[in-house]
Amino acid sequence: MVKAFADFNGLEIFFLICAIIGGFFVLFKLVMQFIGGDADTDGGLSGDLDTEHVDSDVGFRLLSMHGLSAFFMMFGLVGLAFYRQSQVGVIISIVGALTAGMLAVWVIGKLFQGATRLQSSGTLKTADAVGSTGTVYLTIPAKGTGMVSLNFRNRLREFDATERNGAEVATGTPVRVVDVKANILVVEIIN
Repeated sequence: MVKAFADFNGLEIFFLICAIIGGFFVLFKLVMQFIGGDADTDGGLSGDLDTEHVDSDVGFRLLSMHGLSAFFMMFGLVGLAFYRQSQVGVIISIVGALTAGMLAVWVIGKLFQGATRLQSSGTLKTADAVGSTGTVYLTIPAKGTGMVSLNFRNRLREFDATERNGAEVATGTPVRVVDVKANILVVEIIN
């Protein structure tokens, strides 16, 4: 094994060590994500970096395990390829390696930024149900509480409900939500 790297000079060994360390951590993070043992899932980025007021710790979040391992892996691989295979010289190899490393960090950041945009809380606010229509699911007794079934934000949901004037409303009667009081919908019969 030592004979394979015997003709490497100091810069080539440096590029090789960076590629090996970065590649190890990229592989390690990948395996940990597949088995569910990854704690750093935000990728070091959150929100939109194009805003005027960026958090003061964006630089620290860019230095996450994903970012650093991708940087070192690409820095080492591209630097070694430029210097050893293309033989373009020390300066161009280092500049190319730095560019590739920064590009890798940028791509990783954009991937995780895109994944963050896919998140949704899924929380439905009962107050937003005012104006929705549906049917009585369980009879609403006089001055009591029953249940209505609403198509609310493209989801069929059941809610506790009372009739606006305290009248009894039979199952299957079409209703419209007119108010919300303590997470109980106030409905009226649709004629």
